[in-house]
Amino acid sequence: MADYSSTELGKVTRYGDRYDPSLLDPIPRAVAREQLAADATGPLPDFVGVDLWTGFEISWLNKDGLPQVAIAEFLVPCTSLNIVESKSFKLYLNSFNQSSFDSSQAVQEVMISDLSAAAQGDVEVIFYQLAEYNGFRPISEPDGSCLDQQNIAIDCYQPNSDFLVLEEGEPCTETLYSHLLRTNCPVTDQPDWASVYISYQGAPIDRAGLLKYLVSFRQHQDFHEQCVEKIYSDIMQRCQPAQLDVYARYMRRGGLDINPYRSSRYRFPPSHRQVRQ
Repeated sequence: MADYSSTELGKVTRYGDRYDPSLLDPIPRAVAREQLAADATGPLPDFVGVDLWTGFEISWLNKDGLPQVAIAEFLVPCTSLNIVESKSFKLYLNSFNQSSFDSSQAVQEVMISDLSAAAQGDVEVIFYQLAEYNGFRPISEPDGSCLDQQNIAIDCYQPNSDFLVLEEGEPCTETLYSHLLRTNCPVTDQPDWASVYISYQGAPIDRAGLLKYLVSFRQHQDFHEQCVEKIYSDIMQRCQPAQLDVYARYMRRGGLDINPYRSSRYRFPPSHRQVRQ
């Protein structure tokens, strides 16, 4: 596992409420990808996608001192050089709380500039009024099959790609998902809970083996983005589908959730969120 001891995770922190872009703490993606490549059984597959962050505690003051609130989405391309460490992201968002801005557009433009600089990539920021958010991100499940009701025994809780095997049968197009994904922060070891959605075209993947594989992350330590890239890479290497999408919807912590999406074909994930969000 990569060393993240230089971040603010796990340290006593003073929470400010005045705008401060220096709070953002970038972490190079290359650190985890080099480890992923070292662990791989072959070359890492190519992918596109984004990390879709949702901020539910966005607030600032207008020019008259009246608090304003919004829900914001931050789309960080997987091609950016850095991710932003989540605690520093929360501290940064909190720093807007007692700062005055002329308009929501001004806040949005500041966030785009700051986050793009930290990530070293073109970050998109979308603001929603509270009344309209559910229309854009409805609570729903995609057409597909949930893996979680299988009657199988599991005793492995560290990632094991050997569980990924193919069934006999004609190539298919399907979406399989599980609400049982749990990973852990690589610094604090706090649990992170998620639902993961896997859509693919190719030879049928054994469902019992896929569920065992996803549950095997239960004691694994890494950031959300790296966990999804490992899942994507393992499935692509072991099952060799013609097309593959992996989308994890993680639960929020401190008013912020992280939803990484990696795909062989699409840049953006489908527009849904699951009931725990």
